[in-house]
Amino acid sequence: MFQGAMTAMITPFRNGRVDYARLSAHVEFQIKGGIDGLVPMGTTGESPTLSHEEHREVIEHVVKAARGRVPVIAGTGSNSTAEALELTAHAASVGAAAALMVNPYYNKPTQEGLYRHFMAVADEVDIPIILYNIPGRTGITMSPQTVARLHGHKNIVAIKEATGSLDMASEIASLCGITILSGDDSLTLPLMSVGAKGVISVLSNLIPRRVKALTKAALARDYAAARKLHIELFPLFKGMFVETNPIPIKTAMAMAKMDSGELRLPLCELSKANADGLRKLLRSYKLI
Repeated sequence: MFQGAMTAMITPFRNGRVDYARLSAHVEFQIKGGIDGLVPMGTTGESPTLSHEEHREVIEHVVKAARGRVPVIAGTGSNSTAEALELTAHAASVGAAAALMVNPYYNKPTQEGLYRHFMAVADEVDIPIILYNIPGRTGITMSPQTVARLHGHKNIVAIKEATGSLDMASEIASLCGITILSGDDSLTLPLMSVGAKGVISVLSNLIPRRVKALTKAALARDYAAARKLHIELFPLFKGMFVETNPIPIKTAMAMAKMDSGELRLPLCELSKANADGLRKLLRSYKLI
């Protein structure tokens, strides 16, 4: 189930509120683009700025809009185990296919604390869990040994690897058979070359079909085709991270008339210099 190109979905806003009509349209665009899965309420979905009620409503809306055509992997992580448990239980109850759980941020637990956090949720909620290792956002790195230990639980099936380290992914693969998914678009092909099964992508919000083509080629071990696509898309991969995600991808989608581009504080609009550069980049790809 968890392979190929999955989209870390933006959350569309209009006048400060979640734009559910736009969200439905985005689900349709993604599915028509051949995407393999939808991931609402992750980092790209600005989950820290949504209320708990909005968080639950967005997940439920995406599940309903997808209508079982692709799996919905709900972002349910928190730095509070009780809160993560509640969000994961809700996602399971509304039909999400899996939960994406980020490392607890800010409180910087030990490896034992990380293990107990994820195990507490996996023991309580019978839903596949994808771990999410992103030290740049959380201030803590889950070790390969902890990942392998957690993979002993039947519900902990995959990891979104966003440490930026090929060595990390390689060590995880050497210790256990957990499914590895890239958490960085620019590292999708390198990670897949050592056994990763796909990507949870930011850029696929804008061009799902082309990101899917890259993962499809890599899964088929057609590395010549995959490398060609990787090189072609590399400037776009990097362009989506000229400032904090999801500022650039939302700006790009607004330029392409696919979103309002509205963000919630403390995120704010892309700087003029970076916006000018992004517009030039999108024009070079004939996306605007």
